[in-house]
Amino acid sequence: MTFLRDPLGQQSVPGVLDLLGSPQKLRSTSEAGSEASMSEASSGDLLPQDKEERTAKKKPRTLASMFSVFSKGKKKKKQGQSSSAESTGQARPGLQGPPPTVEELKATLEHGQLEAAWPLLALERELQAAAAAGGTSAEELVRRQSKVEALYVLLRDQVLGVLRRPLDAPAERLRLALAVLVEQEREDAQVAAEPAPGAAALAPTRPRGWLQLWRRGVAEVAAERLGRRPAAGSTDSRSEAESAFLHMGRTMKEDLETVAERLKPVFPAEFGVVATYAQSYHEHFAAHLAALTEFELCERDTYMLLVWVQNFYPNDILSSPKLAGELQELQLGSLLPPRQIQLLEATFLSNEVANMKELMARALEVESQRWAEDAAPQRLDGRCHSELAIDVLQIVSQGQTKAERITPDLGSQMKQILLAELTNFLQSYQASFNDFLEQGRQLRNYRANVMANINNCLSFRTSMEQNWQIPRDPPSHLLAPLNELKGRGFNALLQTLFLELKPLFKRLTQTRWAAAEEVLEAILGTMVGRLPEFLELHDCFREELMETVHLHLVKEYITRLCKRRLVLKTAEQQQQLAKHVLANAELIHGFCTQNGSPAAWLHHALPTLAEIIRLQDPSAIKIEVAMYATWYPDFSKGHLSAILAIKGNLASSEARSIRNILDVNSGVQESSRSLFSLINVG
Repeated sequence: MTFLRDPLGQQSVPGVLDLLGSPQKLRSTSEAGSEASMSEASSGDLLPQDKEERTAKKKPRTLASMFSVFSKGKKKKKQGQSSSAESTGQARPGLQGPPPTVEELKATLEHGQLEAAWPLLALERELQAAAAAGGTSAEELVRRQSKVEALYVLLRDQVLGVLRRPLDAPAERLRLALAVLVEQEREDAQVAAEPAPGAAALAPTRPRGWLQLWRRGVAEVAAERLGRRPAAGSTDSRSEAESAFLHMGRTMKEDLETVAERLKPVFPAEFGVVATYAQSYHEHFAAHLAALTEFELCERDTYMLLVWVQNFYPNDILSSPKLAGELQELQLGSLLPPRQIQLLEATFLSNEVANMKELMARALEVESQRWAEDAAPQRLDGRCHSELAIDVLQIVSQGQTKAERITPDLGSQMKQILLAELTNFLQSYQASFNDFLEQGRQLRNYRANVMANINNCLSFRTSMEQNWQIPRDPPSHLLAPLNELKGRGFNALLQTLFLELKPLFKRLTQTRWAAAEEVLEAILGTMVGRLPEFLELHDCFREELMETVHLHLVKEYITRLCKRRLVLKTAEQQQQLAKHVLANAELIHGFCTQNGSPAAWLHHALPTLAEIIRLQDPSAIKIEVAMYATWYPDFSKGHLSAILAIKGNLASSEARSIRNILDVNSGVQESSRSLFSLINVG
């Protein structure tokens, strides 16, 4: 007799076609196999001689007539009562009608009718009873057990076939398949706990492990579903790896949600159908990614791999509203081990920084070329505009966004790296701008391009304050390049104006102070004619530029006051000069503030000097000097001596005592701005 190895890993059994062939062959096999006695027949023979003869003479019975014997007598049981005999369809003593024959069970199973499972289980138990009773030869037991096992192969294939594609099966057929599997698992557990009598005389066939075979089938389905190539034309511009990630992720999510919605209510809870499918899909997905990381990935695939592993998979798939509750306790974990993820993240950061530096350098090169070619800047809302800040900040923002899309922690790491790289870029930008300031003075669009680059500082600073949350007064190295660029730009814009004002300020030392007001009005008139040139600056920078102008006017006025070498010996003369200085101070302050200067810190610079000139009491002068030194810490003894020299009636000892006040106040500082340090009194 030939044997076939069970392809699903079961014990070798006689070939199904050999054992379950035509009824004639089965009869001849039975007749030649033994001369059964009445005791053998009564002890549970699978195919008694008289049964086979009746079968040969009768037409095959319908399925309903075959199983009618197993449904008789049920009305006698109380409602709601159940038993293992009912659940399995096993024939019990006292039931009328013969059980189905092997040939009938075979035909039934070949037609896919899973109801045959319960008569088959009864046949198996009948065989066990025959073995336990003794009196049947070992050869006959082997022959009968082989037929039972051959029928189980047919049943197993039918059941697992249904469960392999459960959504394709009719609801009743799926229910039957699950009921068969439950019954088989129950029988496996019962045999494991208490082996059947006579088991030693039979080849061991349990546990059959059909539940494990089902799980193995689920794994095969997962591999098949996730391993399919995406449909042609659906990849667009994606790489092969990107298309694979998208296909596997979408397939896994849709399949698991379907399992949770449609299969979980049908499958027994102990099967853990959602967990089984999830584990299988997870393992195949992880295996695919592990294999992918064995090769050198391009930058794009490295990024997409991290996005799927760290973001899309845990957040969009495992934590989707339909799956989160099902998978929370399963703890599937990551698709890649932590060490592998760390290596990929380090590679990603390195790639992004290198790309960002290259792109920013290229953007600066293009902008510098425009300056050199004397290209006029764009105008945006009436302001000189450059695209450089927008281009650079977009490059930085893209790198930050990509990192945050992977994980917030990686985004935090990237933020610090990008801030350092942006600072380095600003230093390069400042150096290139300085070269332009020196070499481009004769260009027609020189001033317009200077203003466009000053306006860039607003975009850079705003981005650094908002996106990187640096403080309003950040460490100097972060914004120092921007401050330097802005300051150099202001100097370039104001250079010709200040040169034009210089001879007017000289007239302050060449005329009587009574005429100083006329000179000052000429200075301010010149300023009025030049201010429209700065309207193409952003408002904030135009205000800062006016502060620079304000500072220049005050500085030059004090310089001329200190260098006049004017000596006034009477109190009346000193009071008259103080009056002129105070009037001029009001003119300067009023003009500058009306035109946008925010330099409130300069408000006391000239009026307090006027008060020092006016006062005659040394103690009162000391008080004013002490207060003045707190406002302007760079006010030195040299500057004070130049002012006191105007007071020709002040004794040397009194002047020395007043100067010593600055020694007391040398440690008190309220401002870091420079005024007197810009004034050289010799």
